[in-house]
Amino acid sequence: MRKQIIRKDEILKINGKKNIHFLNPNAVRIDKSLGDLVGLEGIGFHIIEVPMGKESTEYHAHQFENECVYILHGEAEVIIGEESFQVSEGDFIAYPAKGLAHTMKNIGDDTLRCIVVGERLAHDVCDYPKKRKRLYINHGQPWELVDHDNITVLK
Repeated sequence: MRKQIIRKDEILKINGKKNIHFLNPNAVRIDKSLGDLVGLEGIGFHIIEVPMGKESTEYHAHQFENECVYILHGEAEVIIGEESFQVSEGDFIAYPAKGLAHTMKNIGDDTLRCIVVGERLAHDVCDYPKKRKRLYINHGQPWELVDHDNITVLK
């Protein structure tokens, strides 16, 4: 049986995994995937750390999965659609499915630390508008990345 409680002292000792986004070399974060450690399947629950001047991810929007972020420490600029917002410790950001594209950049003088929660559906579609790419996610299968120019919409 998997453990269901991870104590604070255990969490602090977890090194986390360094992730660099496959479409954005400036999107660098250390990820402590607590949800994976306890076997959560329908959601991902992560504590992430983003170094100064780095982004959390490539600017993107999910078609089916909801995401949210709670800032534990630091300051960031959040881009949602065409708008820019400054956020800091204690702020909560929601990214609803079928919503606007978004990203977050550490603009502070220290490491940005956040809780990131997201759904893990069997299938999702993620658009990267600045890269003009679409990612088809089928968990348990290889992901498929296509250029927007190669997508045919059927009505």
